[in-house]
Amino acid sequence: RKLMGAAAIKAAEYIKYEGAGTVEFLVDKNRNFYFMEMNTRIQVEHPITEQVIDFDLIREQIKVAFGIPISGKNYTPKMHSIECRINAEDTENDFRPCPGKIETLHFPGGHGVRLDTHVYSGYTIPPYYDSMIAKLITTAQTREEANNKINNLSDKRKSEIGDFRLSIIQSAMEDHPDLDVESALEMMDFFKA
Repeated sequence: RKLMGAAAIKAAEYIKYEGAGTVEFLVDKNRNFYFMEMNTRIQVEHPITEQVIDFDLIREQIKVAFGIPISGKNYTPKMHSIECRINAEDTENDFRPCPGKIETLHFPGGHGVRLDTHVYSGYTIPPYYDSMIAKLITTAQTREEANNKINNLSDKRKSEIGDFRLSIIQSAMEDHPDLDVESALEMMDFFKA
């Protein structure tokens, strides 16, 4: 992790980049890493970083846009987070997008539960854009606790969304050796009409 961090900083310094961004690497079975790409923007997965280091990346990006220098401080992850992407897709029809009106919508909440979305009851999902309509993030002291929070939310989720279903694609945080795949697969049917 330290070597990858140093390589990412070196890449950003080389091009004189300042702002929120992500440098991605591929890691082989021998833990050698290889540069893949640099994204000079906030990524869709940014809530995971914000949750595990308790730092607002969007605020920092806005400060940069106004010419306010960022601290440049290195943060070390202290928590574990899991993100589920909620998509308006038909899981029984090759995950095709399913635009339509959301009649009723109830999202879970609670300690260690974060929801990033723009949808609401009565919102009409347009057919012109990406099908992701929300991100549900759980955060806890351990990976197991974060995973348990996702699993426990399953019984509390209800949604009536016209004639399409929402699929949930679960992606793990940076340190992902033991993702509970069974739970991820079961979550595919929690939101449905």
